[in-house]
Amino acid sequence: MSAEHKPASDWYVYLLHCADGTYYTGITTDLKRRLHEHNCDDKKAAKYTRARRPLKMVYFELCESRSDAGSREYELRKLPKHEKVSLANGMADEF
Repeated sequence: MSAEHKPASDWYVYLLHCADGTYYTGITTDLKRRLHEHNCDDKKAAKYTRARRPLKMVYFELCESRSDAGSREYELRKLPKHEKVSLANGMADEF
């Protein structure tokens, strides 16, 4: 299949709950792979998450494009902690 006809990947924005009680927000095309990288792979984990393991995925949402995921990531990062907690509580045990 040529690059022109390859289907677009699904993009997700996600929230991780860190061991120190903080939240990390990111985007990915593969939620399970990215969580594994954050928890186990120092070369692929974000610098922020390396010192805050173990991490638990507490929220995610599907976006229409990488651009939309990046915009939503920016919105989530600006939320106060209590709103991030509310998002996480609304999705308990779905991942």
